[in-house]
Amino acid sequence: MLAVRGAGAALRRAWLHGLGPRRGSRANGGTGAGGDAWPVRGGAALGRPQHVVDLRSDTVTQPSEAMRRAMAQAAVGDDDYGEDPTVNELQHLAAKLLGMEDALFVPTATMANLIAVMCHCQRRGAQLLLGAGAHLHVYEHGGVAQVAGVHSQALQDLPDGTLDLEQLELAVREAHGSRYHPRPELICLENTHSSAGGRALPLAHLQQVHQLAERYGLRVHMDGARLLNAAVAQAVEPAQITQHCDSVSLCFSKGLGAPAGAVLAGHRAFVAEAWRVRKMLGGGMRQAGVLAAAARIGLEQAEETLRRDHSNARRFARGIQELQSPLCSVSLPAVETNMVMVAVPGGWPSPAELCAYMRAVSEEELAETGHAVSVLLFPWAAHTLRAVWHRDISAHDTELTLNKLGFVARKCQERLALGLGPGPPSAAGH
Repeated sequence: MLAVRGAGAALRRAWLHGLGPRRGSRANGGTGAGGDAWPVRGGAALGRPQHVVDLRSDTVTQPSEAMRRAMAQAAVGDDDYGEDPTVNELQHLAAKLLGMEDALFVPTATMANLIAVMCHCQRRGAQLLLGAGAHLHVYEHGGVAQVAGVHSQALQDLPDGTLDLEQLELAVREAHGSRYHPRPELICLENTHSSAGGRALPLAHLQQVHQLAERYGLRVHMDGARLLNAAVAQAVEPAQITQHCDSVSLCFSKGLGAPAGAVLAGHRAFVAEAWRVRKMLGGGMRQAGVLAAAARIGLEQAEETLRRDHSNARRFARGIQELQSPLCSVSLPAVETNMVMVAVPGGWPSPAELCAYMRAVSEEELAETGHAVSVLLFPWAAHTLRAVWHRDISAHDTELTLNKLGFVARKCQERLALGLGPGPPSAAGH
């Protein structure tokens, strides 16, 4: 399991840094050993511009026109002095939405999570318990260890992103009964859980974790980067979710579509200490109202935007089922929010190769489908790719993506049926 997770992480790093399939490689249409040439062309070469559907993440959005206007017109001041009216308004709005006494605007959700850990765990060597696949544990460069001096104990995530409560309590109880274990002080949950495919943690589970934490004198922090996705999916107010934690982070640059920013919310004394830690980490900003203005627009439009994203993601998942292709499949019950994890079970195409085929365009695709569509997906693991819906992706884009996937799947299956093996789908049978 650890080897598979490590391989998946390495694959994602390679893809992000442009080390995945490139021009000249078989997967992206070049000539691999014994492979046919992939007729990859740019939009201009096809005689018409290609349409790009970017489903790699909900972080790729462009600020809306309303956001740009709000940023240009924002009233600003020195936020480090507490004098930026737009930031102050956003913090007040976020605290109320999240059911917390106060909130602090910070540059990123990664910083918000680190600040939370440093405020809750002020003794070096304190222990943090969290899931092994949690964003805070895997994708935030070990900041809690490097900067905060906090020891993380990673527990196995269940498929829906929850923790095994018996395993969690055992870990806490063992540490409490020993002079040799680090002292556990904090439990971190991620909601929605990105590595689990955007699953929303059940309210009953949150309540049980909070009760367990209270029994042993621990606190609970929620990495709520996509918390509002969970609230929309569960049809509850965000405060109904956050009532089960002591602090929560919320990101504005994911599903809410703002260019930057996050908030950290909690009790007033906690946020006062968080201000000091933010300053220490270099997160104090000056005329930050230009960012807070866009974030507020994202908050105001969140419910409508996220409902549409969730609907488009479900449509895509149903469309994959309707394809009935042996090359890829989806678990419909696991599609709860804006993410779709697509299983790619065979040896060919691999997730990286399938992503490359979806990105590439060809004359054959244009002739057969009438469209030149480049779809950007993310090779998540050895047998999984990820697609994430966001405010810049329409229902029409979703249908174009399904049509492209159908075209690629047919060409791959034609090659397999002819015994041709790995090669460019657009050249299958020709």
